[in-house]
Amino acid sequence: MSANHPVLARLGSGPEAYERLGISRDHIEPREDGMRTDGGKGTFEWWYFDAYLADGSKLVITFYTKDYMEAGKPLAPFADIVLDRADGTHVAAKTAAFTTDFAASADSCDVRIGPNRFVGDLHTYDIHVETEEIIADVVLTGEVPSWRPETGHFFFEADEHLYFAWLPSVPQGRVEASLTIGGNTTKTSGIGYHDHNWGNVAMNKVINNWYWGRGQAGPYTVIACYLIAEERYGFTELPIYMLAKDGEIVANDNTKVMFTRTELHDDTETGKPVGDLLTYTYADDSATFIVTWRRQETILRDEFLNEVHGFKHLIARLIGFDGAYMRFSGELTVQRYEGENIIETESDEAIWELMYFGRTHDD
Repeated sequence: MSANHPVLARLGSGPEAYERLGISRDHIEPREDGMRTDGGKGTFEWWYFDAYLADGSKLVITFYTKDYMEAGKPLAPFADIVLDRADGTHVAAKTAAFTTDFAASADSCDVRIGPNRFVGDLHTYDIHVETEEIIADVVLTGEVPSWRPETGHFFFEADEHLYFAWLPSVPQGRVEASLTIGGNTTKTSGIGYHDHNWGNVAMNKVINNWYWGRGQAGPYTVIACYLIAEERYGFTELPIYMLAKDGEIVANDNTKVMFTRTELHDDTETGKPVGDLLTYTYADDSATFIVTWRRQETILRDEFLNEVHGFKHLIARLIGFDGAYMRFSGELTVQRYEGENIIETESDEAIWELMYFGRTHDD
């Protein structure tokens, strides 16, 4: 079906969607952060954590039921960890896929992959990861309540049988971390974030690309995402936005958000277009908030073709598959306007990403 007659792609938001999913508009239950799939073929799921640490390090930990690009494969759980230090040291490691030593509760976040664990209750989380390169122990304590955009479920196709879901379980929280590398242990603190993602369709089948970012600036916490569906779904734009101040959500109506990316350039290694300045403008009757992310450094690049070998690599090239993932660091700025007057400006460093599943889509 052509982009002129796109198939449905939408964020579930009506009463019927809440009823069908058995969830509440106003209350998030611990089970929503528990395992939501059976881990089998045709599904994916992961639990994600990142943090800015006081020593200048950036830490990212993710627990997967399988490689998210291979939803059609059986359960193959693993965890990965990335640590970028202020001195430029980069540590990236994965655990083995503990297929026979995996357990995950459906009642709350309690995921165990071999000796690794990710356990929490929507407020306090304990995370442990051990690889040959690094051992990490993290405690995350929420400061902003769990939130989701409407139902948190993005539906595809006319009968909505395909979906992926997203729950920011801890939009912002305090972090205490212990990191051991080469027998040397460092303890530090910082600000962190945790979310949970799952679905029943490989994301490259339904999503062309997205920008996603979260961060803190002064009293503000922001989560913002701009997804563009694949061509089959008419490159439908799906904006997501949440702004909290002093732990209370002050703006989260996605229909009031305008997104722009400017200062565009093609990344030298992946060839993907990157906006050095991302702007989310949120306007309602009481105030206007302008949130910007300004890129200072690309801290991670991952070209999916590099992970495909042999015959699959050849086929991927022939069909023009050239997916890529990039993670950036830079400055997050939140401005509050009343009329044309800037009432408040707050800035801090942040991490955000660009995921490009499909061929480059020109706006």
